[in-house]
Amino acid sequence: MRAAFEVARVFDGERLLDGPHVVLVEEGRIVSVEPGVRAPDGWPAHRHDGTLLPGLIDAHVHLCADSGPGALDRLADSDAEQVAATIEASLRTHLAAGVTTVRDLGDLRDAVLHWRGGGAPGLPYVVASGRPLTSAGGHCWTLGGAVNGVDELLQAVRERAALGADVIKIMASGGVLTPGTDTTKAQFSGHELRQAVDEAHRLGVPVTAHAHALEAVRLATDAGVDGIEHCTCLTADGVRLDDELVDRLAGSGIAVCATLGSDPAIVVPPEVIAYAARAGITEAALQETAARLRAGGVRMVAGSDGGIGPAKPHGLLPRTLEEYVRSGWPAEAALAAATSVAAHALGLAGRKGRIQPGRDADLLIVAGDPTRDITTLLEPVAVHLGGA
Repeated sequence: MRAAFEVARVFDGERLLDGPHVVLVEEGRIVSVEPGVRAPDGWPAHRHDGTLLPGLIDAHVHLCADSGPGALDRLADSDAEQVAATIEASLRTHLAAGVTTVRDLGDLRDAVLHWRGGGAPGLPYVVASGRPLTSAGGHCWTLGGAVNGVDELLQAVRERAALGADVIKIMASGGVLTPGTDTTKAQFSGHELRQAVDEAHRLGVPVTAHAHALEAVRLATDAGVDGIEHCTCLTADGVRLDDELVDRLAGSGIAVCATLGSDPAIVVPPEVIAYAARAGITEAALQETAARLRAGGVRMVAGSDGGIGPAKPHGLLPRTLEEYVRSGWPAEAALAAATSVAAHALGLAGRKGRIQPGRDADLLIVAGDPTRDITTLLEPVAVHLGGA
């Protein structure tokens, strides 16, 4: 099966190729990207007066969660059939928003890992962690991943690797959505984190750490994690991100996923806003941290935290990129964070995230030029998964 895409411009995952281009796709792969206005003879053409770019990659989602109030907490009462249906509905929503690859960073009892063995076709590619590792009573303990001590921690890492997890997710700090946890404090010691990371790396599996607390960010960095989720750098006195830590993160190559963005149509209850503010989490603080990290050379990827509640629905990634731009990022940097940079961080470099010969033909077409107006991503014209 072959197809040609005649478009006004291409964002190739790193830079804008301005002017008309023709992208040829055969058997689900990109075979050619050339300047021009017409496809070769024999190639069925799709013509769009807009921009073609790689299908977006959302590096932080929770497919089991249905985006309703208390979505993660309610999961404990769900059966396998309900969870599988939610996973597939979530993926269809991501696909409609132009997202063709997701990384699931916390499911219920490894449901996403099990679902991948026989899930419905024609849905986004899924990178998955299974249950997140957390402390007893720690953030998201209801998902079934609580451990106590180094021995249980190492055993949990081995179990995830044996199930085929692509990444180990560890809750290095408390989280806003789990009552009784502290977003300003670490949940594991530096020794525990180092042991978990060393064991995962021995098994060939990367590790990403949920870390709101500054203490947890530092411990995770010292432990050699491959990624940090949120990286809010909270203390009892608010956000504290110093230049030394920025330099360490940049020098380590750790991929940071700042999880910005929310649905502007949702009115967040005042008590939730007040709780987040008491924890030091405000929109301005999150934007400033993301801007400083990027400006300091930290490798930044884009993830929405989609599914965890009404303000964080699935399919939110275009809003995440919009907020990156509102934080002061160049649009090209925001787009790269959701394409080429994300593909590299997820271990998919060479397959996803670029418009280049040999890559999967996961394509997104929008009406305008997202390097000039990032909000054009909010209304996809067409989405192609493996060319289809």
